[in-house]
Amino acid sequence: MTGQVRDFRDLTTWQRAMDLVPEVYRLVKKLPHEETFALGAQIRRAVVSIPANIAEGHARQHTKEFLQHLSIARGSLAELWTLLAAAVRLGYLGAEMVERLEERMAEIRKLLFGLSSRLRTRP
Repeated sequence: MTGQVRDFRDLTTWQRAMDLVPEVYRLVKKLPHEETFALGAQIRRAVVSIPANIAEGHARQHTKEFLQHLSIARGSLAELWTLLAAAVRLGYLGAEMVERLEERMAEIRKLLFGLSSRLRTRP
């Protein structure tokens, strides 16, 4: 959160989460056809939930509500991580495909924790 934040689109955390969406959608296309509407749908919902909750929380009028939505975004990130790990264990995706995303997910996790910490300590 550097500089002036006019709306959620100015948040680096939201921007990085949005960057993750198309990457994950491309990866989901590699799942077997029979998983498109099962595991694939869950993965897509989880990845979209991350920036959506950041945006919704930022639009709320109270810091406590924003913090709650950031917590939900962290939960969706953990869900995404778990679903991708399951896809690897099931042999649907290669570990190397998911490893590239893990770095981005780790960065987003740090940004979410940092943003939450700053919100908790601001006057």
